[in-house]
Amino acid sequence: MKKAILTLAALLLTAPAYAVDAPRLKYTITEFGDLPAGMNFGEPAGIATNSKGHVYVFHRGNTSGPVYGSIAAQLLEFDADGKYVGEIGHNSYGFGFAHTVKVDKDDNIWTVDKGTDVIVKFNPAGKVRLVLGRKQEAADAHIGGVEKTNPPREPGPANFRQVTDVTWDSAGNIYVSDGYVNSRVAMFDKNGNVRGSFGGPGSGPGQFNTLHTIVTDAKDNIYVGDRGNARVQVFDTTGKFLREITTANVVTLPKDIHAIRNPPAPPTPGASTGNRSSQPGAPWALCISPPNQSGEQFLFLADVYPGSIYKMKLDGTVVGTIGSAGKDMGHFGDIHELACPTENLVYAAEELNWRVSKIVIQP
Repeated sequence: MKKAILTLAALLLTAPAYAVDAPRLKYTITEFGDLPAGMNFGEPAGIATNSKGHVYVFHRGNTSGPVYGSIAAQLLEFDADGKYVGEIGHNSYGFGFAHTVKVDKDDNIWTVDKGTDVIVKFNPAGKVRLVLGRKQEAADAHIGGVEKTNPPREPGPANFRQVTDVTWDSAGNIYVSDGYVNSRVAMFDKNGNVRGSFGGPGSGPGQFNTLHTIVTDAKDNIYVGDRGNARVQVFDTTGKFLREITTANVVTLPKDIHAIRNPPAPPTPGASTGNRSSQPGAPWALCISPPNQSGEQFLFLADVYPGSIYKMKLDGTVVGTIGSAGKDMGHFGDIHELACPTENLVYAAEELNWRVSKIVIQP
């Protein structure tokens, strides 16, 4: 695959005309992943890296089945240079509709599948070592999508309803964003035993409207991307609410029609906020870089409108922004997950553009 490399100067020539209240970072961007001849990404939903720099892409590639019941999930591995290594978990029972992939400190690979409501832990060799959740039985009558009731039914302690992401604390305890239907964070110990959960539907502190992404910093603070409420909420390991982060004032919206979607309507005074997933700064994807030599970490957030990546200090201060939405290389089409192995290297899985972008930030 011929890779396109674009610099910030080139990108600015085609960037939408909106004011940015945080500085633009200087960076180069490259299309990542040399797939075998005749093979292409479907929708890259998840991306993660291991300690060797290998990159895992969990994409929605339709491998079998009718449209409704298709297996739209493949886990692919690449080396640090983008060379294709192979597929992991081919036709896994836990694969239905890819959502995210994570790699823990021991290089185990965790897939989070929204279609099967199953999280699978693979060891570095690709062997299954832990399963959380359970998919609907194919033998049951009238199998279909997960029913969304209002108010939602009480979640089962060990099962999910359209699960979205996973993270861990330093002791190996597991935190799952059980996100589209259940609106809670499910907690397990390192062996997969249930520890409880926190959260519920709503817009107050500790309440959620589509938990879409979850990450942990070196001090075991848990950052939950509360996408429908257009904020990041931060908790301790017991589920105690600590603070929230918003980035809505970082950009001024353009007035033109967007390349990916129309601009969101401005809020009506006195009206319910509703679902704010397309508002600026709504966290579709989060990642936190490892501590640098000074012990500092950075939080990266991707939204879908205006389609930017925000590099932030952990207190929410925006250091700078990267890119905007669009179809051409160098712009983004619904970033669904981010991986940031360093504070100056970011991988973006672009759901709508069917590609993975590698972003190198100039220090």
